[in-house]
Amino acid sequence: MPYTPSGFFCDRLIRERERRDGEGSLNKPLRFNGQDFNALRQECLQRKSPFEDDSFPATVESLGFKELGHKSNKVKNIVWKRPKEICENPQFIVGGASRTDICQGDLGDCWLLAAIACLTLNEKLLYRVVPQEQSFSEGYGGIFHFQFWRYGDWVDVVIDDRIPTFNNQLVFTKSAERNEFWSALLEKAYAKLHGSYEALKGGNTTEAMEDFTGGVTEFYELKEAPKELYKIMKKALLRGSLMGCSIDSLVPARFETRTATGLVKGHAYSVTAVDECKPSQQKDSKVRLVRLRNPWGQVEWNGPWSDNSKEWANLSAAEKEKLQHQSAEDGEFWMSFEDFKKNYTKIEICNLTPDALEDDKIHKWTVSVNEGRWVKGCSAGGCRNYPDTFWTNPQYRLRLLEEDDDPEDNEVGCTFVVALMQKNRRKERKMGANLFTIGFAIYEVPKEMHGNKQHMQKDFFVFSSSKARCKSYINLREVTQRFRLSPGEYVIVPSTYEPHQEGEFILRVFSEKKNTSEEIENRIEADHPVPAPASVGEESEEDQQFRTIFQEIAGDDMEITANELKNVLNRVITKHKELNTKGFSLESCRSMIALMDVSFMDGTGRLNLQEFRHLWNKIKQWQGIFKHYNADQSGSINSYEMRNAVNDAGFRLNNQLYDIITMRYANEGMNIDFDSFISCLVRLEAMFRAFQAFDQDGDGTIRLSVLEWLQLTMYA
Repeated sequence: MPYTPSGFFCDRLIRERERRDGEGSLNKPLRFNGQDFNALRQECLQRKSPFEDDSFPATVESLGFKELGHKSNKVKNIVWKRPKEICENPQFIVGGASRTDICQGDLGDCWLLAAIACLTLNEKLLYRVVPQEQSFSEGYGGIFHFQFWRYGDWVDVVIDDRIPTFNNQLVFTKSAERNEFWSALLEKAYAKLHGSYEALKGGNTTEAMEDFTGGVTEFYELKEAPKELYKIMKKALLRGSLMGCSIDSLVPARFETRTATGLVKGHAYSVTAVDECKPSQQKDSKVRLVRLRNPWGQVEWNGPWSDNSKEWANLSAAEKEKLQHQSAEDGEFWMSFEDFKKNYTKIEICNLTPDALEDDKIHKWTVSVNEGRWVKGCSAGGCRNYPDTFWTNPQYRLRLLEEDDDPEDNEVGCTFVVALMQKNRRKERKMGANLFTIGFAIYEVPKEMHGNKQHMQKDFFVFSSSKARCKSYINLREVTQRFRLSPGEYVIVPSTYEPHQEGEFILRVFSEKKNTSEEIENRIEADHPVPAPASVGEESEEDQQFRTIFQEIAGDDMEITANELKNVLNRVITKHKELNTKGFSLESCRSMIALMDVSFMDGTGRLNLQEFRHLWNKIKQWQGIFKHYNADQSGSINSYEMRNAVNDAGFRLNNQLYDIITMRYANEGMNIDFDSFISCLVRLEAMFRAFQAFDQDGDGTIRLSVLEWLQLTMYA
């Protein structure tokens, strides 16, 4: 498997503890790579030597892995320099951070730069990402830090100020002011967050918008945009939302190609304003305008309402001043809203979370956040097209509690946005990872099942149609869609399109009114963890056969060892041809003895006839379950069916435990043979039984000494 159980589950426990301690909030961001900015800066000042970041060194590895890797000619002449080596009097920010401080270099990250340009329009958001108490003079130690939202947590990323240069010019992002470096350093911190500069090549503006704000982004295809789009855009800017747009390039070879109108296909732009003006020759009607910015800092629209177009001559000086009109090749320009819809393909609006909004008059979302994981062979069930496995995906119960205050078109219901984001795929690019095609479906929970937190089973999805679903499955980092449903209880099923694709995700629900969402986790319990006394009824022919074999092997003491147990069981079990099994391993038989040994941790390592008889009854019961799911007589059951088989055996487990069973007992083909199946159930029953023995007060928790813990785990 691509990960170890200990690493994943320890990491999850650490994250949960950090949240309890307030870590990861805006006021107490996580320290990325464990680096403390203030402590490191103080250390550098005392040492009187500038900071050198060993976790993101000035080497090729930090540049990239393929086009900017060791074998690339592009990196041979790159020299890492500090700003003081590049120019005289370097400044962090000159005259306030603005859109003109961001000019694209030799890296295909216009998506990132367009988002940074949007960020400069909201000082509160900007200085949350770019802390102001940094400079190249007072307290300078060659160290800077920036803060980003990362999958539900805010993280503080520390960097040194060595930046890639060629001929003493910055290779990547730069400012129009040669001695200003905040945008270049911000780009470096974002590159560190994702592992390298090359990891930033190609992307969607929404990705960076969300990483700067923690917000949720909605897409609008301009050909299918709602009639009220201009109003939506204007309200969004008034709320401080970030907004980007682009023109699709149908021919890949012409990616980022300038058109005759000055617009660039396959390129990300920022929407920086929307407004209306009233030309002098038009008495009553107003012209709706949109202001955009090219992150290159140059190359502008040359059509109507461009910087030097004739339309401006018909505006009064006051109107021009209101629109801040100026003729400059700075990458920023106005165009009419109608031309905007005709020329651009899509627009993305990043709605901000309550912590980003100061004005109490602004409408704020209610937000709930859940983390999850698709595990191959267990909970990576694929989309609805795969009914045998779809139900095994993680499930989240959503409760919509209140209707909207002002429902549109007199419709009643609750407005909410579901955002499914896959994690870490950009960072794992150098290992060959690509974005999965992801999506989700929403089902209404029948009233009789409200409040029941059990995982919905296969039949529910086979016989129920979805109440709502994302428009399409798509290979973006995040799939987002707005819905309106009646108050009630629903289950959201996030999935990859294909089954067996393993990865982590975060599921967020933004609603206008109160909602709750939580992962459905079965209660952990077992029907019969304590051994029942052997039945006294008549012995079957098979029972008599076993008694004879047992007496033959056990001898006078009437007890058998693990090796002898193996011989007894395999002499009979191999006669069951439909199981297609070679029999039990010695290790499995040792586990069986540990289970049935009545004195358990002070056990003898042997079984008497009564213990053996009870064990055989259990094996026969489990054998019947295995036969049911081994309908094709292949000798194994797949790991998805294992969920139902474990349930039929009387054990109720949660997703984490099913994940562990898959990792521990399934083979590379995600199948579990008879020996592994019995071994799993033996271990489950033994551990439930041991827990109950220690849980004297029945409160569901136990306390063990290291000796008791080792005795329990080593013997069971």
